[in-house]
Amino acid sequence: MSDLPAHWQAELDALLVSEPMPLDTTTLAGATARLAAAFPVLPMPGAGNTLARWQFLAEVAARDLALVKIYEAHADARAILAELAPAARCEAPSLARQPVWAVWAARSPGNELSFASRDGKAVKLAGTKAWCSGARFVTHALVTCVDADGSDWLAALPVDQPGVTVSERGWEAVGMEATQSVEVDFADAHATLVGDPGAYVRRPGFWHGGAGIAACWYGAASALAARLRDAAQRRDNPYLRAHQGAADVALVAARACLRECAAAIDGAPRADATRHALRARCAVESAVDSTLRACARGMGAAPLCRDRWVARVSADLPVFVRQSHAEADLAALAGAVLESGEDWRL
Repeated sequence: MSDLPAHWQAELDALLVSEPMPLDTTTLAGATARLAAAFPVLPMPGAGNTLARWQFLAEVAARDLALVKIYEAHADARAILAELAPAARCEAPSLARQPVWAVWAARSPGNELSFASRDGKAVKLAGTKAWCSGARFVTHALVTCVDADGSDWLAALPVDQPGVTVSERGWEAVGMEATQSVEVDFADAHATLVGDPGAYVRRPGFWHGGAGIAACWYGAASALAARLRDAAQRRDNPYLRAHQGAADVALVAARACLRECAAAIDGAPRADATRHALRARCAVESAVDSTLRACARGMGAAPLCRDRWVARVSADLPVFVRQSHAEADLAALAGAVLESGEDWRL
């Protein structure tokens, strides 16, 4: 198991020291560009340093959830390209700065991109893609799309091109407001297919990335719990300390699950990681719920109303964690457990 290199944390602190946290829609773009330039590629999942990768994401999340939402997608896109198309290039000549990648793979009823035309790996895409985080400032995106037969594909494209229009639609939430995960319209937008049909979800790295999202949730929850710990140190209140204990139990259990998941991925990087990833995601989601409850009940209304960082994280984290599919994920985990025959002996 690897640990986060000390110089990474020092560099992260130096990079963000002048940023007013939490970030807003104006400051997020610049902070993301600087972070992507300073850390363009993290250790690839399954290459022996998965835990260090996740620890870095958790450190970013502990500072700002909108920032890690965009940066994690950038890091995930790099991992996807390395896995499916290591020789792929999607560069826009007009872009002089470090590319910032997005992964826009969410689907909603009636909203999906389709091939308008195809010439080998080169395609033109038409339609609407929902939930496009960072659409106003990312430079490139990996997008899911379908061909005329309904087969699923992944395509890479520069966002700054004719035929790609970032709308004002589709994001009304106060939580994660800075990401502005709006709908993007495509009209004969040029893209390059990445991998074979269906490869995006079939590849081993799909669940590696899914577990990495849980590391982001964990990082924010652990930072919030640290505020609760600080309050418990200042005030000798048994109820406050009880809430601190509840958060500790939840977070330590989730941390152990994340570490076990990282070890399993590094130990068998080509194996199906569904069970490990779903367990980690569900454990962290439960810890997030417990930590939010403990902080709200233990510290009361004052930090929710007067501490800008606590207020923002408390609004952002419930929205971000809804990337989990709740009971659907638990049911899928149960299926994976039944298939593996796990019996939970110590």
